[in-house]
Amino acid sequence: MTTAASRGKVFGYMPADVPPLGSMLSLGFQQVLTMFPATVLVAILTKFDVGVTLLASGLGTIVALLVNGRRIPMYYGSSFSYITVVITAMTLFDPGCFNDPNTVYCPNGVRLVQVGIMATGLLNILVGLLIMRVGKAALDRVLPPVVTGNVAIVIGIALAGAALGMASSNWLVAFITLVVTIIFSVYLQGRGLIGMLPVLLGAIVGYLVSIPLGLVDFTRLVQAPWFDVPNITFPAFGDARAWSLVISIALIAIATIPESTAHLYQMSLYVDQLAKELGRPPLEIKKLIGLNLVSDGSDDLVVGFLGGCAGTNYGENNSLMAITRNYSVPVLMAAGGIAIALGFISKLAALVNTIPVAVVGGLSIYLFGVIGKQGIALLQSERVNLFEPRILAVGATILILGIGGNLALENGLYPFKIPVLFPNGIPAIVFSAIVGILLNLIFVLVPPSRFGIKDRENINYS
Repeated sequence: MTTAASRGKVFGYMPADVPPLGSMLSLGFQQVLTMFPATVLVAILTKFDVGVTLLASGLGTIVALLVNGRRIPMYYGSSFSYITVVITAMTLFDPGCFNDPNTVYCPNGVRLVQVGIMATGLLNILVGLLIMRVGKAALDRVLPPVVTGNVAIVIGIALAGAALGMASSNWLVAFITLVVTIIFSVYLQGRGLIGMLPVLLGAIVGYLVSIPLGLVDFTRLVQAPWFDVPNITFPAFGDARAWSLVISIALIAIATIPESTAHLYQMSLYVDQLAKELGRPPLEIKKLIGLNLVSDGSDDLVVGFLGGCAGTNYGENNSLMAITRNYSVPVLMAAGGIAIALGFISKLAALVNTIPVAVVGGLSIYLFGVIGKQGIALLQSERVNLFEPRILAVGATILILGIGGNLALENGLYPFKIPVLFPNGIPAIVFSAIVGILLNLIFVLVPPSRFGIKDRENINYS
């Protein structure tokens, strides 16, 4: 097998390279440390079990890497994109547990959501297989950037109420956490591993500030055993309520599919640059768009079956790989093994669950806003023509229906009840996505050019 790759002053690991055991473990631990803050934060916000989330993240990563033939170096953690619809589901179907500030885990609600997460996995796999057969261009006609970008904006901004609600438990702690996290994210850039951990560092500062204010209760930490089997739950396939979540949760893939594809393009550039410097042929993993989505779906099938949070391949870990020039798939599999092991350390889960709500609120103000801004970045990078009326119409409709509906309607639901699928009404994010897709399809099937109407000129980017 191939070992460390070096040539002259060039050093790095390509996907197939196998570092020495010590290097593999240390590099793998860095990957886990990088994914840990965001992955655990999603579990806290949605009241999933932290131990199961870590276990599922590690196992899901290993399965995804095996599915793609160990060709695409990606690590999978919890996705923020699903938080809004999961919170909506928890509030509807397990309100007594989810609305209790003293409860950190709601197994009954988790079992229902798991069905939707597994449906997301199947949708990703189907889309991946479709792309492998007909190409990405056909998919882009149905899900153009004006739809996917604006849905991403809705996902982030619609969470504003949840972020401020948590922050309001102690504004001082929340704003200290927010400000120091932003400072770390700006001023620690390019400083190695520590520059990849602004969320973790911000959480630590907020936590330390909370202790003398009496906001941290160590009772759960003291009572927890050192090691225990995570609270694995299995999907509630037999509960009719779970099937109402299938479309709601799976449709969030509209936002995560472009995100995953962008990560693949980014990683392909990094890997091929190292290959060039090492005198090796380029791998061009950017051509594996369909296979990458099949891997994403495989991860969601695993985490959905075990009771972990819906996943995605992590841009934070991609950036770490670019910094360290380590794209070794064996390292990522070692990281998956480490994450699995951490899932059995119940003291760790108990410690995480002592984080005050205000600290989480401060982090969320920043992170949820970033999700929204990433949607704007997608519109910019794809040079979406916002001077064109049909583009404006699709984007504007998605934004108002999604953000306005989530913040203004009771439980964020449109009162259009559909038996089995949406018995309580359609979640605002899902409704906005459906309307946006249908509007776009009208313009695809009946293009304005058929009536002699020309597209308005976009900004000249040259």
